[in-house]
Amino acid sequence: MTPFGETGRNPPPHMRKASLSSSEKLRLSRLLRHKDLFLFDLDGVLYKGKEVREKIGGTRAVEALRQAEKNLLVLTNNSTDSVETIRRRLSEFDIPVRQEEILSSALLTAEYIKNKHGKVTYFLVGEAGLETEMKKRGHARTEGDDAKFVVVGLDRMLTYAKLDKAARLAAGGAPIIATHAARFYMYGDGPAMATGPVVKALEYAAGAKATIIGKPSPLMFRMALARVRCSPARAVMIGDQVDTDLEGAARAGIESVLVTTGVDRYAEGIALATLSNVDDIADFL
Repeated sequence: MTPFGETGRNPPPHMRKASLSSSEKLRLSRLLRHKDLFLFDLDGVLYKGKEVREKIGGTRAVEALRQAEKNLLVLTNNSTDSVETIRRRLSEFDIPVRQEEILSSALLTAEYIKNKHGKVTYFLVGEAGLETEMKKRGHARTEGDDAKFVVVGLDRMLTYAKLDKAARLAAGGAPIIATHAARFYMYGDGPAMATGPVVKALEYAAGAKATIIGKPSPLMFRMALARVRCSPARAVMIGDQVDTDLEGAARAGIESVLVTTGVDRYAEGIALATLSNVDDIADFL
């Protein structure tokens, strides 16, 4: 049985490569210099933890991208924080990312609903960051049976009563829109359960299929590409999870780089390279 928080893709130590060879470094440099858009995951790549956050890296990588005149976006499944909160925390870590360069699953979920259905009433399974982004786009939260949608994000205060209410609304016809369906996110002391298992529970209880916005859905990547009018071939994803960051990128036709500061340590050939820290990107630009 695979231990909690592991994907089953992490090989024994003797199979792990400590560093890239000279030819691999040259190949990666050539590939990355031809990319126009660099997509960065947040948790497990730039920092880790929720209540207590710890910086991993990002300052040198972002500065190198600015100097090389490349586009960058932070593409995160984080739905518990508002975009403004994420920007402030990155600033506190001296990672110079602009607010418009942060695309969270909360923001994109709110935008997706508005673009497809206009301003709606919804029942929330989630936290303040998701509610903030929904409110900014004119959606109204309700606890009643008038909810037209069930919107699901990470909810660390989730109760049976809330989950049961959401399932009843979904069974009655309210579509489930999930910020993402990842199993884990990188907590301070290791992987912690994310939104995906809650989405699966709702789908099973309601007999309905959720629309997934964030990783590993290719929808998030396509929305990011559209933001800067970039083709998939000219973009690269830098992430720490194979089954969300890398596989989601692959579904959208985007190549990727794995960093080993988060959930996964090995990418089974799906990544251009595996690096020990996000700031190593600067060495290849």
